[in-house]
Amino acid sequence: MASTSAPSPAQAATAVAPSGVPRPGGPGLLAGRTVSRVGYGAMQLEPLHHDRGAALTLLRRAVELGVDHVDTAHFYGDRFVNGLLREALRPQDGVLVVSKVGIDPDAGGRIPLRLAQWPEQLRASVEDNLRSLGVDQLPVVNLRRADTGFGLRAEGDQVVDLDDQLAVMIAMREEGTIGAIGLSNVDLDQLRRAIPAGIVCVQNAYSFVSRQDEAMLDLCVAEGIAWVPYFPLGGAFPGVPKVTDEPAVRAAAQALGCTPAQLGLAWLLRHAPNTLLIPGTADIQHLEANLAAGAVVLDDAALAALDAVASRSATVPLD
Repeated sequence: MASTSAPSPAQAATAVAPSGVPRPGGPGLLAGRTVSRVGYGAMQLEPLHHDRGAALTLLRRAVELGVDHVDTAHFYGDRFVNGLLREALRPQDGVLVVSKVGIDPDAGGRIPLRLAQWPEQLRASVEDNLRSLGVDQLPVVNLRRADTGFGLRAEGDQVVDLDDQLAVMIAMREEGTIGAIGLSNVDLDQLRRAIPAGIVCVQNAYSFVSRQDEAMLDLCVAEGIAWVPYFPLGGAFPGVPKVTDEPAVRAAAQALGCTPAQLGLAWLLRHAPNTLLIPGTADIQHLEANLAAGAVVLDDAALAALDAVASRSATVPLD
């Protein structure tokens, strides 16, 4: 009979967040820091414009439950979300706040966003994030490209070479305004080109039912780059496959006593060791359910049933 040893003090320490409770999903690594593998995506706070108190309460509850990785951007709610984070988070919480650049607010536009892909626009967006978050350095900044993935697509003078963008990101890292560089909405060739710049994370749309970036995920595992999928349950737009609609997911969730959404998140954590999740919500009960997904254990029967489901490419809206 094999013996089991107790966790070392170092292992035990990394399993606990600065709040003193276990990190949801256990510990993961991002930019050299230990963070909860289930974090929080703050974009979903935008609908709480009318109830700032509820938004602040939700953020404090996330910290209480061990979340120490939050994803944001200054264009979420035209700086509203960053303002919430500035008010809600305290230095002693030890939360790693990750932001992004490449899009700016555009309150008068058909949609309230516009591309900002030029190097000088990326620098201005970093400065905007610094002001709205009230910090001297952004620990991690994702460069959001606009030639693949969901959302706005680059056209005309917004088609900017990746190398030009990386040059200004590296310069800002050397200046100390950002700590580390991530990428979002990139393809495999772009990631390969960018790796020498020292990429710490990749944010692409990815879920159990849409696994078209498997080769990129493999490269991230090999290079020690965190994989932070957005739309982790699919279904973000009409025509996009939805994890919770998949019969195999529903059946496995019922057998394991969890929700289909929790199973979809748990599968992502099990699928790759470098995966960090940032599900978003404006509801505390939904927040608690998302964080509890980190404790769902997939048995052999569930994995076999899920492995038999084919990946389906998402239909990508262009605007």
